[in-house]
Amino acid sequence: MSHQDEPQELTHLSADGEARMVDISMKEATHRSAAASAIVQLTAKAFTALQRGELKKGDALAVARIAGIMAAKDTSRIIPLCHPIPLSSIEVTFQLDENTSQVMAHSVVSTYARTGVEMEALTAVSAAALALYDMVKSVDKGCIIQEIALISKTGGKSGDYQRTSLS
Repeated sequence: MSHQDEPQELTHLSADGEARMVDISMKEATHRSAAASAIVQLTAKAFTALQRGELKKGDALAVARIAGIMAAKDTSRIIPLCHPIPLSSIEVTFQLDENTSQVMAHSVVSTYARTGVEMEALTAVSAAALALYDMVKSVDKGCIIQEIALISKTGGKSGDYQRTSLS
């Protein structure tokens, strides 16, 4: 049986079936990166207020960007079994689509560590989307956060990953 054919061990469970943080001390530190995205579906009214800078709480995209960056840095405090790792860079950007009244949050996170940054990238876009909702809810509470997804990752034993579609 080759290494690839071996059954996958549940690494986050001890022999007794109890949750644990995986021991990564023997893994090699390498450059790792991950990108993620989330879509915030706004109502036309909320989208227009966002575009025009008419939100009562201020610059929604600036606040959402900072929320995403802060969340990526605190991922191990938010997600119970994630390792605290030093992050080399965190980028949170937004694309606005006037035709659909959607805002796509996108994050790219990188590190040189023994474990990947997929959760940090996903946490960044999740928090950015939540902060954006908080900023526009005074205009309209009907916004929907959807399609939070890992887009790509590089580095590590499992190799590279590239999402081919969001469906």
